[in-house]
Amino acid sequence: MRILLTGAAGFIGSHLCEQLLGRGDTVLGLDSFDDFYDPAIKRRNLQEAQTHPQFRLVEGDIRNGELLEQIFAEHRFDCVIHLGARAGVRPSIAQPLLYQDVNLRGTNQLLEAMRKAGCRKLVFASSSSVYGNNSKVPFSEKDPVDHPISPYAATKKAGELMCHSYHHLFGMACACLRFFTVYGPRQRPEMGIAKFVRSIDRGEELVLFGDGSSRRDYTWIEDILQGITKVLDSDFSWDVVNLGESRTTTLIELVGHMEKALGKKARLRHVDMQPGDVLQTFADLEHARRTYGYDPQTTVAKGIPDYVDWYRAHS
Repeated sequence: MRILLTGAAGFIGSHLCEQLLGRGDTVLGLDSFDDFYDPAIKRRNLQEAQTHPQFRLVEGDIRNGELLEQIFAEHRFDCVIHLGARAGVRPSIAQPLLYQDVNLRGTNQLLEAMRKAGCRKLVFASSSSVYGNNSKVPFSEKDPVDHPISPYAATKKAGELMCHSYHHLFGMACACLRFFTVYGPRQRPEMGIAKFVRSIDRGEELVLFGDGSSRRDYTWIEDILQGITKVLDSDFSWDVVNLGESRTTTLIELVGHMEKALGKKARLRHVDMQPGDVLQTFADLEHARRTYGYDPQTTVAKGIPDYVDWYRAHS
């Protein structure tokens, strides 16, 4: 399969590059190497992929319509996997216009380039954040998602809607994948697990937002890759799919797993919950299991020690 992968140098994107190349696909990776976190980290993420003869990297921005048209003119893609986005709930509150520009206008530029080139299959990375503070658990794809509580979540919901409009108008096959708190090797340095492990290991104070009772559905990177490729290989027309573990862990339980894996106690300081943070996430996986055979395997109790092993090997 010939695939355009946006956000190829990121945490999920770089792992997905290796997965796709390993099974024989041809991948063109597009990434802007923005300064949300150190671009050198992203370049290291792609070191293995760039040794592969069926991988090509293009440095550029999804908001650049001329660049996208050039890429599609030079390559005939079977599918686009769109992971490229400005990430993070809290930063989106500080920079809402930037998030709107990258995540929504950028997605629209990509959809237009696909339409003009006749590329008709898209896998779009959405987020569990679209569910907002949904009190019904677990979260089902059938639940209303009309009340996002951060600009980031709003852009992901808007991206799903834009994908649906191109599906309806132009027959584009679109699958929107709602990721639930992905973690594992190469996780972005500002994300909770990466930051917490680093702080505990260094003996630094660990700031917890809230009383530690907030819950998340943490998803190991290899389970997410399994979900993406199973959807990619299927014959979807339009779909929205939860990809999580369907198990929840409280924040204080998560810290306990890290303390055990590191063999160190955390120095905790509790502060108020932050605007935009949801109280819980919890994926209903009935649709993903039944339709695509998605079967996540890695619990937090196994994943955190595995992440700590990777962290120690790369610190």
